[in-house]
Formats: sequence, structure tokens, C-alpha cells
Amino acid sequence: MAAFVVASRPSVLPRISATYSSVVLPAIPVTVQNRKIHHAVIPRGKGGRSSSSGIAATVFGATGFLGRYVVNRLGRMGSQIVVPHRCDQYDLMYLRPMGDLGQIIFMEWDSRNKESIKRAIAHSNVVINLVGREWETRNYKFEDVFVTIPQQIAKATREAGITKLIHVSHLNADIRSPSKYLRNKAVGEIAVRDEFPDAIIMKPSEQFGREDRFFNHFANMRWFGKAVPLIAMGKKTVKQPVHVVDVAKAIVNAIKDPDANGKTYALVGPNRYLLHDLVEYAYAVAHRPFVAYPMPRPLYHFIASFFERTPFEPWTTRDKIDRFHTTDMKFPGLPGLEDLGITPSTVEQKAIEILRRHRRFRYLEAELGETKPAKTVNI
Repeated sequence: MAAFVVASRPSVLPRISATYSSVVLPAIPVTVQNRKIHHAVIPRGKGGRSSSSGIAATVFGATGFLGRYVVNRLGRMGSQIVVPHRCDQYDLMYLRPMGDLGQIIFMEWDSRNKESIKRAIAHSNVVINLVGREWETRNYKFEDVFVTIPQQIAKATREAGITKLIHVSHLNADIRSPSKYLRNKAVGEIAVRDEFPDAIIMKPSEQFGREDRFFNHFANMRWFGKAVPLIAMGKKTVKQPVHVVDVAKAIVNAIKDPDANGKTYALVGPNRYLLHDLVEYAYAVAHRPFVAYPMPRPLYHFIASFFERTPFEPWTTRDKIDRFHTTDMKFPGLPGLEDLGITPSTVEQKAIEILRRHRRFRYLEAELGETKPAKTVNI
């Protein structure tokens, strides 16, 4: 009975092994074809979850904010997806229905074990690195998360002969940034490019979506004193946030574009806003009173240092304050969402999806047209 199960249900990703015993193989006639490409990555079908797109992707960091949207986009087009993870099985539950039966493979991995990385990409033709962390821990510093791990993934991908590697960085990645997060993001870009020159690097700005830590972060500030502290009232910081779905679409479109290899993409929304106006608009959509007050950076850092001492996810950190109050850079020479065939969504189109849950019951179904759009700037 066991031999029947193995022979009658072909695996999704692993290659047919030549080590089966001569007793098991003759049990049921099996035709083994000698070919370089496994049947699992041959495109077939009319498209959709039950088809095969020809993509077998390993998505590192799939359990994060951006990862769930990337996995969903890959799954809905019939891709095979390997999800290396270090989390509990309950944290993977929402990923399981994103692909057809057997199309999403979960495997535990150790980010410090090179063999573990090689096993995760052994049967893939695309590797996507979304590994990230907004705060440091005793075990994983920003240098580990944004430099060492991406470098090891890029090296393993090159040695495996895989031609498509996508690495997600940040729009404001700069070695001169006051944010340690952004400094290490910049170093990580260089490390990945050195190991894998044809890597595709995505540089999204602050991403917003249903589970984000941007709009939700500012909306939840009402629990701390009914007011929002902003450095210089947020009037010296310009933001150009991008919708997370647009970033996921960009990653999938880059996989299908043979000319994308070796390019760096700047992924931003269509409009630029002062941070003050952006937060004010978020509170207007949530039908909450907006009261902002200027907070000196040293005092803001002092308060954040107490949140950093929690053994759980800190509500804010000194580095997060610096990152949120950094003006988004402009890269006119780099391709963007439009070059990948994507029309970026505006904040006004998608904010209600994020902020409706912050409304009181009486305003739950209030029309969005009652809210004035946020002011845009060109600086």
C-alpha cells in the first residue's frame, strides 16, 4: 500500500530519485523520462491556481507583511512555492489556502546554516528574499538580517545555477542615514550585488496595507495621550508611500520579465505628502480627532528607549522614529512600477481598507467622499 501511494501521486517539487529499490519500482509501471527540466516547472493549463505557471519559487520571509501578498500572487497563477520558516505552524495557516493542493511546501530552515539554505532552493528556479525585521533582538541584529542572511542566500542561489534572484531593500537605504535599519539595508544591497550581479533589487518606500506598521502605527497613537507626537510637527518630512499589493505585483512581473535581471527598481506611490498631512488624513478617514504636537528628537528617543526594553514586539523604537521621519528619496534614473506594467494605487484609494477598523461604530459605514484628500507636495 505504501508503494502504491509513492508511485501514484507524483511529488510537486522534488525530482524522481534514482535510489528506489528494484522491488518497489516494478509494483506499478512507471515511466521515468531523462530530462533536465522537472515536470513540475513546465507551464501548462489555462492559467489560475490549478494550472502550472512554470515558476517554482522559494520565498524567504514569506510569513511577513509583504510575503503573504507575494505568495498569494504566485499561488493564484499556479506556481509552486517553497516557504522556509522559523515560526509556529499556526503562523502559516493563512498561507495554506493561497495555492492549489500540494503547491505550497513548508519547510523549517536555519538562517545561519548554509546547508539549510541550499535545501530550500534546491528545486526552485526563482528565489525571493523578503527577510526583514523592524527591531533588533539579542539573536538577530540588523546586520544579520539585512546583510549576512541576504548575502548567504545570494551566494547559494548563484552556486545552485538559478538565474532569477529578487532582493527587497528600501527606498531610503543609505549608508549615511541616521537609521541603523536603513544603513544596513544599503550594505545588504551591495553584498547581494557582489554575490549575484544579475540580482533584481526592489526599493519600495514605506508600504501601507491592511496589516501595515505605518498607518496603523500612527492610528494607534490615539491610545497614548489622544495626540500624535511628530518631530517638527511632521512638516519637514516628505513621504511617498506605496501600496503593498503594487509591490507584490512588481515582484511577480519582474519574475516574468527576462529583461529585469540586474536592474534596481524604485517602487513608490504616485503622490508625495508631508508626514503631517498624511497622518492628518489618516485620522480624518478614521473619523478620529487629530491633535499633533512637536516632539524634540532627543526626547522622542528617550521615550522610545523604554519601549525597546520589552521582551515582546516594541510599539516603537529609536530607529523606527528616525526611519519614519526620513524624507523619501527621489530616483528619477531608476525604473519603477510603470516600467513593470503597474499603475500605482493612491493613498486615497486604499486608506479606507486599513483605517475602517479604527472608526467608532457610528462612523463604520461613513462614505469616504466626506473626507478631503490629503495635500500633495512636489518637493
